[in-house]
Order: sequence, then structure tokens, then C-alpha cells
Amino acid sequence: MTLRSLATSAGIAMLSLAGSAVPAFCGDAARATETPFTVAATQATAPDFVGLGNWFNSAPLKLADLRGKVVLVNFWTYGCVNCVNTLPHVTKLYAKYRDRGLVVVGIHTPEFPFERSASNVRTALKRHGITYPVAQDNDSQTWNAYRNRYWPAQYIVDQNGKIVFQHDGEGQYEEIDRTVARLLNAAS
Repeated sequence: MTLRSLATSAGIAMLSLAGSAVPAFCGDAARATETPFTVAATQATAPDFVGLGNWFNSAPLKLADLRGKVVLVNFWTYGCVNCVNTLPHVTKLYAKYRDRGLVVVGIHTPEFPFERSASNVRTALKRHGITYPVAQDNDSQTWNAYRNRYWPAQYIVDQNGKIVFQHDGEGQYEEIDRTVARLLNAAS
């Protein structure tokens, strides 16, 4: 084996190993080009909700109108297993803190054509007991405004409209809870 072919074989093996270590997320390869991460205290101003269609459980919301509240923006789609796995945690968080100033806004951004149907989204909301506001982002405009790349993804926006926490995928439920509690306690 020549040195060149040995280096090529080693490179291919490394790529194969690296590829098997990346966690799976719903979504196509075009949208999922980076590994998931958590960002705390980013302090970037949260983009407003744009290009949204149907709103469920609420009249249309604007992020500017939610100043003074803690907002959890949850990107999801009902056909994604990872998204469905996070819904009990999001609904529990909403029930726990909504009376203290937490607003959860679900941004339903479809991956597949059948997920664009308002009646299918409405059925999913009932099935999962979702009572917080959810908007359809069928053209991915809010998704793009947040530069989101994964389903599910959670962004916590503080009372001043700054993104202070971001998490892609499942998990980090205790850290999300602590971040919301800390922000709400700071406001009391």
C-alpha cells in the first residue's frame, strides 16, 4: 500500500467514524449541516415572527408585544419523532410557569408536504394536549429569520427580547427549566 492510498483510506475511515457520531435529527441533509449545540447567554436580539400562516390557540403574536415576558420559541413539526418526544416537556413547562410570565410559542415548520395542512396540525395539537400558541411557518420564514437548522429547537427569549438560551434536539429539559425559572425570578 502506498503512502497516498494509506492516507486516503485513513481519511475515509475518519469521515465514516465522524458521521456515525453525529446525533440524528429530523430534517434533510440540506438543513442539517452542523452538529447540534447549546448556547447560553447569546444576547442576540430575537427576530420577530414573520411569514406565519394560521395561528392556533391564540391571535397572531408579535415578539415586541411580549416584552416583559419570558418567551420559549419552540420549532417543531408533528411528523418528527424527536419533536414529539419534546412536547410533553414543553407543555409541562408551560403549565408550570405560564401564570408567572412564561409564553410558549410553537413554530410549526413542516418538513414534508402533508405537514402543511392546518387540519393535520390542529389534530396534532389536540392529540398532544397543546394549549399554548402555535403558528404555521409553511414557508420557513420565521425558521430562516432565526437561522434555525434543526427540529426540534428551543430558543429562550428574555424580558428584553434577547435570546439567552438555545438548544437543538431532545434533552436539556432541566437546564431549560432552570433558565426560565432564573429569568422569571429575576423579574419578581
